[in-house]
Amino acid sequence: MYFPFDQSVLTTDAQAVVQAAANYALQGGATQLVVVGHTDASGSVKYNLRLSERRAKVVADALVGLGVAKEKLAVDWKGKTDLAVPTPNGVKEPLNRRSTIDVNFK
Repeated sequence: MYFPFDQSVLTTDAQAVVQAAANYALQGGATQLVVVGHTDASGSVKYNLRLSERRAKVVADALVGLGVAKEKLAVDWKGKTDLAVPTPNGVKEPLNRRSTIDVNFK
């Protein structure tokens, strides 16, 4: 799911993705969900690390609110490393402003 520039709020589209992930995980008996927050390459390393943390945590909190057990969540953030679209430093690329959810089953 994607975020607006410099924000960590879930858009309507992002809320739908979180809902679908929660439903999928709950119906299939997921053993773990891994949420990772990311930013684009604009801004400082320190700022983007905190922003990616906020993005990951807002997704994790939404999953818990939808019934996913907190113990099943692993939450990580990457800042402006691990870009989806490789760009030079300072570039505002919307596809890099994201959080991902991986659902793991045994």
